[in-house]
Amino acid sequence: MGNYYFKQMSIALFFLLAVPATVVLGQGTRVGFYSRSCPRAESIVQSAVRSRFNSNPTVAPGLLRMHFHDCFVQGCDGSILINGDDAEKMAGPNRLLRGYEVIDDAKTQLEAACPGVVSCADILALAARDAVVLAGGPGWPVPTGRRDGRVSLSSDASNLPGFTDSIDVQKQKFAAKGLNTQDLVTLVGGHTIGTSACQFFRYRLYNFNSTTGADPSIDTAFLPQLRSLCPENGDSSKRVGLDDRSENRFDNSFFANLRNGRGILESDQKLWTDGSTKTFVQRFLGIRGLLGLTFSAEFGKSMVKMSNIEVNTGTNGEIRKVCSAIN
Repeated sequence: MGNYYFKQMSIALFFLLAVPATVVLGQGTRVGFYSRSCPRAESIVQSAVRSRFNSNPTVAPGLLRMHFHDCFVQGCDGSILINGDDAEKMAGPNRLLRGYEVIDDAKTQLEAACPGVVSCADILALAARDAVVLAGGPGWPVPTGRRDGRVSLSSDASNLPGFTDSIDVQKQKFAAKGLNTQDLVTLVGGHTIGTSACQFFRYRLYNFNSTTGADPSIDTAFLPQLRSLCPENGDSSKRVGLDDRSENRFDNSFFANLRNGRGILESDQKLWTDGSTKTFVQRFLGIRGLLGLTFSAEFGKSMVKMSNIEVNTGTNGEIRKVCSAIN
């Protein structure tokens, strides 16, 4: 626990000295929002995440993806958590998300300690940060004060980035949320942890673009390994690490794999083959820019930026009693 707080304080100090605008974004969220109303809020969330992570480390990428998917649809309002036949979580891109039980655990404990105070949207933002730290990644100060949305529709998930999207389409989708090209590359770098089902990339191995061959951007030495993991007529649900040999550790090896033609998803590998994004991949591989900033530092900043997309604050929205249902 000591290492966790040392890392958190070090990153927080960097943010306060170097980029104060990311700590208080002027949208009603701020770091320490619950310092008086629920002083143990962040530690309760952290404990819930750690407890589940210790028995199942796959909750780390699950929580990170869930936060991303929540923010890209109607903003960071916890709408991804709502149950319902036509709710967001039922949309195709969201059906394989995991980690809901972590949010439920944290909410139950928070309602016992501070009834009606901490939003589900904030729990998810905090849990994503804590999950990254537990996976070996950086910590960052999470502005809180979001309120929960009252609408959750699967049809609204159509603007989520897709695994076949071109770089231009990816940039358009990120720009629509106020995120630039560097944010795109940085946040996709979150694929350093987690897995993908074969169904989302097997077409690259056997019949790319309706041909009989593989995607030419795949390293030829890597192709047999992928084909053995995902046979042409094999189990579509089988999981493969998005960061070869390092899917459980948050680091920058994901970018090295892109450079070496070992990206799993087509949309990921395009970050290297497109010049507008390749620059940032190279930067995270050691060609550092102004101030020598690294992937770890940039990731925290982009996460703060993303976590403030279209947030509900003040009297907008609500504080759900149960994260899976509107009050």
